[in-house]
Amino acid sequence: MNVELINTGSELMLGRVLNTHQQWLCRRLADLGYVVTRQVAVADAGPDIEQAVREALARADLVLTTGGLGPTSDDLTRDLIAQLLGKKLHEDAAIVQHIEQFFNSRKRPMPASTRVQAMVPEGAIVLANPNGTAPGLAMKVKDGAWKPENGTQVSSPSTLNPQPSTSSKWLIMLPGPPRELRPMFNDTVVPLLHRVLPLDHEYVCRTLRTVGIGESQVADKIGGPLREILALGLDLGYCAHIGAVDIRLAAQGPHATELVREAEALVRAQLSAHIFAEDDETLEAVIVRVLTERKQTLALAESCTGGGIANRLTNVPGASAVLLASLVTYANEAKQKFLGVSSATLTAYGAVSETVAREMAEGARRKTGADFALSVTGIAGPGGGSDAKPVGTVFIGLASPDETIVLKQFNPFDRETFKNVTGTQALEVLRRILLTLE
Repeated sequence: MNVELINTGSELMLGRVLNTHQQWLCRRLADLGYVVTRQVAVADAGPDIEQAVREALARADLVLTTGGLGPTSDDLTRDLIAQLLGKKLHEDAAIVQHIEQFFNSRKRPMPASTRVQAMVPEGAIVLANPNGTAPGLAMKVKDGAWKPENGTQVSSPSTLNPQPSTSSKWLIMLPGPPRELRPMFNDTVVPLLHRVLPLDHEYVCRTLRTVGIGESQVADKIGGPLREILALGLDLGYCAHIGAVDIRLAAQGPHATELVREAEALVRAQLSAHIFAEDDETLEAVIVRVLTERKQTLALAESCTGGGIANRLTNVPGASAVLLASLVTYANEAKQKFLGVSSATLTAYGAVSETVAREMAEGARRKTGADFALSVTGIAGPGGGSDAKPVGTVFIGLASPDETIVLKQFNPFDRETFKNVTGTQALEVLRRILLTLE
């Protein structure tokens, strides 16, 4: 099955916005067995959008577009696609009612321009948008049933790509904002795909998430053990993140479940200590879940990460049950005042030191009464380093009911990457300790 994705938006072409749709949708579609074969991004310009859609329909069984469904002058996708397919637009009363309720619930007047979002091409399925005003749209398109370019006959699909596997294809239009697109895709598009474009064979995909080990090391450890299963049809993929590596195990066909299950067992045997989660669960979500199950609490004493660890944890629903406080003690005076770090310690060893990390963690635990306290202190750069403590040096402390441990790391990256990697390392220290207490 050929699947193509078209992202619209001049801001993408100007580099003002990161194209997160490409990554997120391709990942979700691949996990479902609908692997994207081509992805393009085009500006909010009529000819560009029309050409991209026309070419994609000539090749693909499934075409998805993002953006261009809103009320502003640069939201052209809906109207252009209706013209391309020769479909008339009509106002959908249910959508108008939804838009009115959306603004009423926020005690805001409804701009007249928003009513255009209720225009629906004839024959289209409306995809509800509870998080915004622009609905998504899905249309079944007969092969070749679109306006030819410049009045000439459209090129035969076989001249562009192998003939699509169906005589009809599906075109799905999704809104641009991620907070609207993602729930719409999960809640309405996925069931629609299963119904109208079912896969010929069972597709199974499992992702194992690792931390504390590099991508090449992961490949070296599991490549040999998986060789025979790969020959039987297992699809193995790696995705490296900051401080972490995801391992994707996928298979299609009557033995897909068996192949993936066997591969997962082999990977776990090689990397069990590094595997922190499955599929989309994050490291911070694991921490919140485990601490919640144990009815234990956490405090943070952050310096070089500037509250980044707290931000990650509080992105997890339910974090309030475990995170008591986060103290961002950037200055030495703050370390002394709020954490009780000794001035003598700071003078003797410096703020970036094992001893200060230890006192920060113990002070945070003592001040808050938390079961565990994490501390981080380091040199993010680009300045501030020395021969003894170069830029990238960081100390991570963890105070627990039994002991306080301190880990020294060296993260010679740009400032933002340094902060992200350090946060991951700190959370992983806590995860490892929690595992030993099981």
